[in-house]
Amino acid sequence: MAIERAAVIGAGVMGAGIAAHLANAGIPVDLLDIVPEGSERRSVVAERALERLRKAKPAAFMEPRAARLVTPGNVEDDLDRLAGADWIVEAVIEDLDAKRDLYARLEAVRKPGSIISSNTSTIPLAALVDGLPERFAGDFLITHFFNPPRYMRLLELVAGVATRTEAVAEIRAFADRRLGKGVVMCHDTPGFIGNRIGIYWLQCAVREAIDAKLPVEVADAVLGRPVGIPKTGVFGLLDLVGLDLMPHVLGSMQERLPADDPFHEVFAIPERVQRMLDDGYTGRKGKGGFYRLNRAGGRKVKEVLDLATGDYAPVVRPRVEAVAAAKRGGPRALLGHDSAAGRYAWRVLSRTLAYAARLVPEIADDVVAVDEAMRLGYGWSQGPFEMIDRLGSAWFAERLAEEGQPVPELLEMAAGRPFYRVEAGRLEYLTTDGTYRAVARPEGVLLLADVKRLGEPLAGNGSASLWDLDDGVLCVEFHTKMNAIDPDVLAMLRTAIDTVARGHRALVIHNEGEQFSAGANLGLVMFAVNVAAWAQIEAMVREGQETYLALKRAPFPVVGAPSGLALGGGCELLLHCDAVQAHAESYVGLVEVGVGVIPGWGGCKEMLLRGIRDGRLPGGPVPPVRQAFETISLAKVATSAAEARGLRFLGPDDGITMNRDRLLADAKAKALALADGYEPPEPAELTLPGPSGRAALDMAVHGFRLQGKATVHDVVVGEALAGVLSGGDCDVTEEVDEARLLELERAAFLRLVREPATQDRIEHMLETGKPLRN
Repeated sequence: MAIERAAVIGAGVMGAGIAAHLANAGIPVDLLDIVPEGSERRSVVAERALERLRKAKPAAFMEPRAARLVTPGNVEDDLDRLAGADWIVEAVIEDLDAKRDLYARLEAVRKPGSIISSNTSTIPLAALVDGLPERFAGDFLITHFFNPPRYMRLLELVAGVATRTEAVAEIRAFADRRLGKGVVMCHDTPGFIGNRIGIYWLQCAVREAIDAKLPVEVADAVLGRPVGIPKTGVFGLLDLVGLDLMPHVLGSMQERLPADDPFHEVFAIPERVQRMLDDGYTGRKGKGGFYRLNRAGGRKVKEVLDLATGDYAPVVRPRVEAVAAAKRGGPRALLGHDSAAGRYAWRVLSRTLAYAARLVPEIADDVVAVDEAMRLGYGWSQGPFEMIDRLGSAWFAERLAEEGQPVPELLEMAAGRPFYRVEAGRLEYLTTDGTYRAVARPEGVLLLADVKRLGEPLAGNGSASLWDLDDGVLCVEFHTKMNAIDPDVLAMLRTAIDTVARGHRALVIHNEGEQFSAGANLGLVMFAVNVAAWAQIEAMVREGQETYLALKRAPFPVVGAPSGLALGGGCELLLHCDAVQAHAESYVGLVEVGVGVIPGWGGCKEMLLRGIRDGRLPGGPVPPVRQAFETISLAKVATSAAEARGLRFLGPDDGITMNRDRLLADAKAKALALADGYEPPEPAELTLPGPSGRAALDMAVHGFRLQGKATVHDVVVGEALAGVLSGGDCDVTEEVDEARLLELERAAFLRLVREPATQDRIEHMLETGKPLRN
């Protein structure tokens, strides 16, 4: 049965978020909740949840129109709607009796074969279906989403002994392809995988920091990026998820875990945390937590809690020698550092990694599932067993033994061997019986990491590489910081053009970094400015223009496959591709005005060309010019691939892939589909308004200035942009070709980069990562 309609029961934070993400997948969904006593609006709970979803930051919907697919209702009047649902998700209070009462009501109205799942993470599946009809048990499973459901990729899937294999397969495929989830099969154990390990880790980290009298900001610096954990660290993460959730989750785990589980050693809520909860400090959703924003006096000052005194003080970025050691020597240097911070890191990570090793195969069949759950559910760059491999399994086991800590059976069985190895170009993992088995990829998944294990690149330099994807398709990968585009990246693109033209069929531009590309390397630009190397800057701009134009004119199709940020020069690169296959979570925009320049690698030209219809600008030359001007001058950034279509960064025929693991395969398929009979686009000519159009745009810029919406330098940049988009000094009867537009872009860029205010903006961006409003 295909899933074409869904329902979510429970309009709390999780239930509403699940409903929103189902809508992101194009699925109509009913969102139901209780009827509040005495309320005239019987569906007010679900209606208010939908209102919050529309305003949520970060956005719950990938585009505003998706909200129309969510229909609010209530469980008293609207249960009959569920007769049309193919999948019903229960996300009500974590109370067994309440859930079972609801299930009995659902069984009376649902259609045969519809799938019912619970979002619980604390109640065993066996208890949920105990005593319910056999038909219900056959269609029931647990689908544990992580919050927020749109952004957190993990979906833990638990099947019961009676669950139909077809139901499991249907939900697994739908969650993978339509919702973009990394689906991990878990055993029916308390907390499953992510929370079983994650909550233990958090509790260890909080208690150890308090016992060691380690400042919050130091603990987060240590247990953050140095060990591949998001920069929130531990205390920042607890603030994010909400401290008020911890007592309930900890109580449930304490109740359901066996008496010999190490969790019982750390489950108690520390006295300092309990005081915070008593005082209403629940984290970001309240008045603060371990961190807070002090808005006294009209300012916003980030403050941090002193765990010893309970007082707050302004955050000062700590300088931690153990962290510096980790940068030089890796995680062993951190865990072996003779300091309070180093000892803290060892105490927390050694217990967490050993706990994870103790739990296989109790919570999952293999180490791969555990690692994937922690990467996708908690944002770790490496799972526990990948971390152990990085440390060395023998080193880790020996140090545990030296300190008298129990060495888990799985670690002893490894006997110094890694949990992962590469054999004949294939990634293998160590099983619980001591043999190695290949890591299986779902059908339709192609990872560049797997391609790279098979051999060497066809070409490479310090910034980019060229890989063979087979079937005549090559792939350019960037690997600079933030995948910024520098001369070596441009050189590799030109190498790729030459290589594909000599006997291949198509080119894909893709990488598996966190960002596709944050744009041009501003550090190089600023260095050239500081030594007044204006000729070098002009050469860099010209080189980018010529390289991107060569991609567009290549005798084979070029497909961009972005995920994450595609800004500035990264966006311009996509604009020059024949097609784009974008991950749903692609954030695309031309943001050059934020650093005081305009798009200089053909971005202005391409945004104008996207307004062409049948070789002319629809509605005369001004409306498309105005639209391009608004998009670029306001530095609009699409917050999803769907929004990128509305802003014309993506075209109507460009594809969107929900699951990032499927992005490269989808892009390769698109490239091959374009390859047969491919002909590059013909050079275009545009009719542009010239000085009269520029005057209209200039008036708009000065109007924003008078309204206080534009700064002094915004006006300077806006006028330069207006001159390019209007075609310079052309007459409205003249045709302006692409070469002329590139000349205008280049001249405007070079003029602006000489401005001291632009240089201040670039320097500020490099130092802070934020735009300067000057």
